[in-house]
Amino acid sequence: MLTLPNILTLSRIVAMPLLAFLLWWPKWEFGYGLAFALYCLMGITDYFDGYLARSSGAVSKLGVFLDPIADKIMIAAVILVLTAQGVLTGPYVGDMHVIAGLIILVREIAVSGLREFLGGLQVSVPVSRLAKWKTTFQMISLGALILGAAMPWWNLDLGALVINVPHTVGLTTLWGAAVLTLITGWDYLRVGLKHMD
Repeated sequence: MLTLPNILTLSRIVAMPLLAFLLWWPKWEFGYGLAFALYCLMGITDYFDGYLARSSGAVSKLGVFLDPIADKIMIAAVILVLTAQGVLTGPYVGDMHVIAGLIILVREIAVSGLREFLGGLQVSVPVSRLAKWKTTFQMISLGALILGAAMPWWNLDLGALVINVPHTVGLTTLWGAAVLTLITGWDYLRVGLKHMD
């Protein structure tokens, strides 16, 4: 059970409270800088735990179970803390960006429930290429939002509007992730509906 890939997966879960702690004070630029470094490290372990498990033939049931849970915990916790601290706000639409985060959270819960249902029927739902892009957009968006709070001086002056570059990238890719979330969620739902008669 305690193979290196599983330890890397568990490390992401164990590190989550520290990441949430660092994100709790949005005006603490140094803390957000540390949070960004920790978030990147967690993303790197996400890549390497799967790579090492496959390359060394150490894929385990525990790893298959824990890896998606670790990903969802990280994404959900970061979205919730950033929302609570008012980071998911932007020009013109204010805190309407929270809707993109909500779409992502609802989809993750719904797809997890669907996978559990289909698992009981011995039906596997493979991860699509589009779903991998969705995950990539999520990871980039949340990392950029954290970086934007760590570097509030990284701005672009557009005359009537001054925007924080990483924050704007984060909000844009968050909506991109939300759109991909809806598309991939619908794809999974269509598969599930075939087995619900």
